[in-house]
Parts: sequence; structure tokens; C-alpha cells
Amino acid sequence: MEKKINRLLRRLQLEFVLMWAIVVAEVVLFEADFLPQGTLTANAKADYFMRLSGILLALALIPLSLRLFNLSLTRYVRQLPLPGALVSYRRWSEVRLSLLLAPAVFNLTSYYCTLNTTGLLCTGMVMIASLFCVPGRQRLLSELDLINPADEAEV
Repeated sequence: MEKKINRLLRRLQLEFVLMWAIVVAEVVLFEADFLPQGTLTANAKADYFMRLSGILLALALIPLSLRLFNLSLTRYVRQLPLPGALVSYRRWSEVRLSLLLAPAVFNLTSYYCTLNTTGLLCTGMVMIASLFCVPGRQRLLSELDLINPADEAEV
């Protein structure tokens, strides 16, 4: 079982790094002029729509991703036997990262298309929220109730 936990942890860490890599790659592509910048600066309606959509996505999906994961843990994942719980934990972790990646990419695209810093601010909020999702061994074990609170205090 330890081998499965280690494999799951490596996979979750890889997915987390991949999420950050996607955002950094998008920045590099825009800054290196592989993707066009400022395409919507002259269109006020598109600028407004992009900013509004980006703000609403960030405001809706940040708390949703964090709360949905917590609810799934308490109501579903912890009730399963360990092999099923590991599979379900991985699936919900991927859902949480996807819910954070979508507004990050949209807002970063919005920033580079409109050259309005609202998209950059929302991307920053999403990426900071993703730091609450960093996978680690202690977090995995405590969220799946595999260690006692007394053991956790000693570490």
C-alpha cells in the first residue's frame, strides 16, 4: 500500500508542477511574441466582457474548487476502503487543479489580449489559491485520516 501512496503522491506533484508550467509557458509564448498581444485593446465591449468574465470565473472557481474538494473528502472519499479512496482522492485533486487552471489561463489570455491588468490580478489570485493545493505526504495522510492527530503533532 505504501507503494501506491508514493506513486499517487508523485503523480499529484507532477500534475501540480504541470499546472504551473502551463501558466508559465503561456506567459513565455506571449512575451516572446509567438502569440499576439493587444488584439482587443481597440474593442471596448470585448475588453469589458473579458474583464468581467475573468473576474467572475476567479471569484466563482477559487472557493468552489477548494470547498468542493473538502466536501468530497468528508462525505465520500473517507468512507471508501483505502484503494478506492486513493483513486477518488486523485480524481478530486485533478478536478480541483482543473477548476483553478481554467480561470488562470483565461485571465492570463485576457490580460495579454486587452493589456488591462485586471486579468493579471485575477491570475495572481488563482495561482496563490493553488498554493493551498500543494500535494504533500503529510497532507495526503491527514486528509485521508491515515495518521492520528497525536502523530501529526509530533511531526
